Amino acid sequence: MTDSGFDMGLDDPQRAGVYAIGDGDAGGLAAMARDAGLRVVRIDLGGCQDKRTLLARLATQLDFPAGTGRNWDALSENLRDLSWLPGRGYALLFEDAGPLREHAGTDFDTLLDVLQEASASWAEDDVPFWAFLALPDLGVADATQG
Repeated sequence: MTDSGFDMGLDDPQRAGVYAIGDGDAGGLAAMARDAGLRVVRIDLGGCQDKRTLLARLATQLDFPAGTGRNWDALSENLRDLSWLPGRGYALLFEDAGPLREHAGTDFDTLLDVLQEASASWAEDDVPFWAFLALPDLGVADATQG
């Protein structure tokens, strides 16, 4: 059990994946992830409404190595590596993901796919990799893949 008294199993790679959370849930979830020994990265997607901005924001906030491409393949490759961000596991908290979903639905769906593939890849190495996307409360249930 974690220090918070509530164990979500965040240290279990087989349970890890991509999940939608409510807009106000990132703070508490970040604390639980830290309690579980995960490397927590909060990614602010405020105002992000297109692929170009999304990929630039991710490269900056995840501190991708210099010269990293700005395309889906490069994002996938970097998310499966993260050697420059050492950790026993990872929890990426995407704050304010609603505008991206609303204005660039196809890119949002591709992001979900890339994140899910990264989580599955890390699970093969017994490393938990979680991605939590904060969305407006309305419509959260159908926002991510199960």
